[in-house]
Amino acid sequence: MLELPFEPDAGSDPLRVAVMLPRPLKGAYDYAVPPGLFLQRGDIVEVPLGRTREVGVVWGPGTGEVPQAKLKPVAHRFDTGPLPADLLDFIDWVADYTLAPPGDVLALVLRVPSALEPPETRTAYVPGAHTPERLSAARKRVLQIAQDGMARRAGELAREAGVSLSVVKGLIAAGALAAVALPAFPRFPAPDPSPGSLQLSPSQEEAGAALRSRVAAGFSATLLDGVTGSGKTEVYFEAVAEALRQGGQVLILLPEIALSVQFLDRFAARFGCRPAEWHSDLSQRERRGTWRAVMTGEARAIVGARSALFLPYTDLSLIIVDEEHDNAFKQEEGLIYHARDMAVVRAKMGGFPIILSSATPSLETWLNAARGRYLHVKLPQRHGAARLPEVALIDLREEGPEPESWLSPKLVAAMEETLSGGEQVLLFLNRRGYAPLTICRACGHRLGCPNCSSWLVEHRYHARLKCHHCGYELARPQACPSCHAEGKLHACGPGVERLAEEVRARFPGRLVAIASSDVLHGPKQTQAAIEAMAEGGTDILIGTQMVAKGHNFPGLTLVGIVDADLGLAGGDPRARERTFQLLHQVSGRAGRAEKPGRVLIQTTQPDLPVMQALAAQDRDGFLAIEAEDRQANGLPPFGRLAAVIISGSDEALVHATAQELRRSAPLCEGIAVWGPAPASLSRLKGQTRVRLLVHAARNLKLSEYVRPWLACVRVPGRVRVSVDIDPVSFF
Repeated sequence: MLELPFEPDAGSDPLRVAVMLPRPLKGAYDYAVPPGLFLQRGDIVEVPLGRTREVGVVWGPGTGEVPQAKLKPVAHRFDTGPLPADLLDFIDWVADYTLAPPGDVLALVLRVPSALEPPETRTAYVPGAHTPERLSAARKRVLQIAQDGMARRAGELAREAGVSLSVVKGLIAAGALAAVALPAFPRFPAPDPSPGSLQLSPSQEEAGAALRSRVAAGFSATLLDGVTGSGKTEVYFEAVAEALRQGGQVLILLPEIALSVQFLDRFAARFGCRPAEWHSDLSQRERRGTWRAVMTGEARAIVGARSALFLPYTDLSLIIVDEEHDNAFKQEEGLIYHARDMAVVRAKMGGFPIILSSATPSLETWLNAARGRYLHVKLPQRHGAARLPEVALIDLREEGPEPESWLSPKLVAAMEETLSGGEQVLLFLNRRGYAPLTICRACGHRLGCPNCSSWLVEHRYHARLKCHHCGYELARPQACPSCHAEGKLHACGPGVERLAEEVRARFPGRLVAIASSDVLHGPKQTQAAIEAMAEGGTDILIGTQMVAKGHNFPGLTLVGIVDADLGLAGGDPRARERTFQLLHQVSGRAGRAEKPGRVLIQTTQPDLPVMQALAAQDRDGFLAIEAEDRQANGLPPFGRLAAVIISGSDEALVHATAQELRRSAPLCEGIAVWGPAPASLSRLKGQTRVRLLVHAARNLKLSEYVRPWLACVRVPGRVRVSVDIDPVSFF
């Protein structure tokens, strides 16, 4: 007998089900239901596929397209219980929106198949029924430790007692220690939602009360809009506590792993334990334990990167998207999606609230709040005695640095004054390595990547030239590869390593550190660098964008932005917005404690509206100008875009396919197709890349235009076509 919480279509066979597989297939496959096996929508099953077995999910009643006699039976149902109905609906929605096969979306949910197996157990030991008559001093120490009743593994007992493992094994053999089975993974402790010890300010308490009131009140989207240092995290913790009090699960999305270590400590200080984690730096064993704890509901609070959105929550009741403006929430490869936007959809489907937190909200979120589609909770002042820093522009056309130097005299003087007062300096340059370009002064040859249309970046600490797109690298040559002249290769422009070289020369004896992904590998090294800065162990920190987000350095009073113009090059319609967000966030690191802060911004374009807005700290004024410009040009969020990227190793075939797609584009009122044209990175990892851009009116659903268009063109097997609905970058 088949039990399904859906109505089979008339004439459908109750002895078959449709099973979705985590593969890029067009749809679900029919399988027979063996006698005695009861299945329902969402059950995770194992089914035969060719000569192998695949894990899949029961999606609904069978289609009936294959005769019953030819159906293969479901081999096994896992004991995890069914995936929640709203998760299945969410998978279908994401697939439709992104034009991806639903199996590709399902693969994000079933990415830890080993978690489906029954959890293993570990053997530990407690005091046994028999105590030997004669005990050595070593054995007495072991039994004394075991008397507290806490189950410990043999190695743990040996370490705590300071004895060899053979002593513990002897006690086990004598019956003095009894074996007990423990779960393979430590249990996730339940966070304590009782009020924390931190005293909230009146404005924070008011904002926290507004967020608490939304929990369990159905779907709502709220922009938590607070200046840098206003205590947004502590405020949305109030909503987290309320959701936990009501027995729900909470998901907190962070844009980058590097932010998670400091955040986990803050969470533990508020709720008495760390939350469950989900990000790419976890081991497979840790991922297996977390996935299963989320599925069973044991994990009540989860902090993770964008893929945490696809975990199988049993009772998700609140989502927080911290730094909601951050581009790291956009997945650019494989299944292309924006985790912030998909999180709003998941909250709406699940009927629970979502909070989007930022000091520099995206234009889309800011407009949604201004128009009343989102609730708007504001924190206009910093917490406690801290005040926003003073911001000033340095016009490099008039006050530029000396040749082969990158710091203007005004910035150097400010650094000297700050350091002499015992305070810290942050220099921001969003460029890794030593120099972005190496050129031959004899023949003009530029060292580029053989796989990508990009220059090789010099990393002098390792004496290597590297491509930051594909990973290609080589030792820095002594002679030019083109003209073979020796001693003529010249590094052009600064990266953080070159800037550090200048800083150490100007400020000998000062403790200088670099914070970039080339220097700090993984959360532990990042946390060590953050702690060193926070505890005063660093005088001058030189960093890329990883220093812009969420860090609190009490002794930091001066921020110098070395090249504010860096992000404005190219034709990206979001370049100005991203520049403002990044530089405003970096500026917000200064003066977060009692001492006032200041920010000096080096630019060759001080008259640009984005620079003037940064100096005046007029975020809303900048966003209003940006909105007006976007609206005049029909750009998002006042219009819709979709990027169609055609790529492959055969350049001629890629261009021919792109031309065929362009010719086949249907004529439709309100939609224009531009291109084909080379992508910003016209060659990436050995693949030629060409782009078509679809521009549509705001009220049109792009997927309904793009899907039938692409379906009518036969794409060669050696060519890949990917679609990015609502792109946020144009690389």
